[in-house]
Amino acid sequence: MTDKIHKIIIIGSGPAGLTAAIYASRANLFPLVFEGNQPGGQLTITTDVENFPGFPEGVMGPELMDLFRKQAVKFGAETQFKNVSKVDFQTQPFKVYVEDEEFLAESVIISTGASAKMLGIEGEDLLGYGLSTCATCDGYFFKDQNIVVVGGGDSAMEEAIFLTKFAEKVTIIHRREEFRASKIMLDRAQSNPKIEFIVNKTVEKILGDKENGVIGLSLKDTNSEEIIHFECTGIFYGIGHEPNTNIFKGIIELDANGYIVTKPGSSKTNVKGIFACGDVQDSIYRQAITAAGSGCIAALDAEKFLES
Repeated sequence: MTDKIHKIIIIGSGPAGLTAAIYASRANLFPLVFEGNQPGGQLTITTDVENFPGFPEGVMGPELMDLFRKQAVKFGAETQFKNVSKVDFQTQPFKVYVEDEEFLAESVIISTGASAKMLGIEGEDLLGYGLSTCATCDGYFFKDQNIVVVGGGDSAMEEAIFLTKFAEKVTIIHRREEFRASKIMLDRAQSNPKIEFIVNKTVEKILGDKENGVIGLSLKDTNSEEIIHFECTGIFYGIGHEPNTNIFKGIIELDANGYIVTKPGSSKTNVKGIFACGDVQDSIYRQAITAAGSGCIAALDAEKFLES
């Protein structure tokens, strides 16, 4: 435990958290950043990033996040590769804990992001090597290929429809015959000539290796339990995301899906002095550039709060 009270503590270190750190450090607020279990956020498991402005030749995800970090540290941010285990926002100064270690802050910016839901099957280590959780991010890399979307909700339909801009064929694989997707989204997918459907099949294994990428899937029939192999060169999970908000439940306002609720046009939460940015409060766009923009907003909001 320390008596030092930080002006700002930032929880999370993806594009949102590190952009907030850049702006806060340039305002001489000397933020303390806890980088968490996945320093750099989801971009660190992305290979080529071609849609971030300023990199016409593209940039590797880990390299991009390292540049973010170096820029924040250059202006005075302190980063620690520690995971916040609990928080206490009931009284000022706010308390942030790393196991038994207590840190105090006048304001907190939450940028813990969201994690794509995974199936927990063999072959998911090919994430970034033919397996993706973001069509908008990676669809361009699959031009004229035969690719698969796993899922049965609106997310899966949206991903599949978007991917038809690039792929030769998109196959939606769903474990049931009925879909959770809204009728309008399902109709759009079913009427698209590039989209085919395989139902009553579960994905048992992703086939391939990091040298050659994805080459296919092992599918299990939910009725006969027969195992079949399906050839493809790309797989997109469309089974949703989960915001990393477990430690904030009952402490700040979350929506029905667990995302932090922020006041319109700002990063302010329902607790004065606590701000949120990036995928932890954005269930719609989930892009590195929008996360970075919201990180800037959070830092400016926090600066105004500290001045007042």
